Amino acid sequence: MRALHVLLLCVLGAALLSSVLCNNALGPDECCFGFYRGQLRKARISSYHNTDYRCPRKAVLFTTKKSLRICVDPKLQWVQSIVKRLDEESL
Repeated sequence: MRALHVLLLCVLGAALLSSVLCNNALGPDECCFGFYRGQLRKARISSYHNTDYRCPRKAVLFTTKKSLRICVDPKLQWVQSIVKRLDEESL
């Protein structure tokens, strides 16, 4: 009888744990919580993408040619300029 109770507790624990782990997968993959303070040159940037709409802060995520990811403020003029040039190059 005691072994049955332990087995039921293990099954219940596994079910609860799997539901918690599945709920964590519903959020955005990448969010930015701080911005790079400097200014980057276009020559260092290979691509970009905008952060998910569910992130607390809108941001542009630049990927450098060395595969570094850098969060920048999309309102800055130099960021908009690089994004525009990258869009033009991809056409």
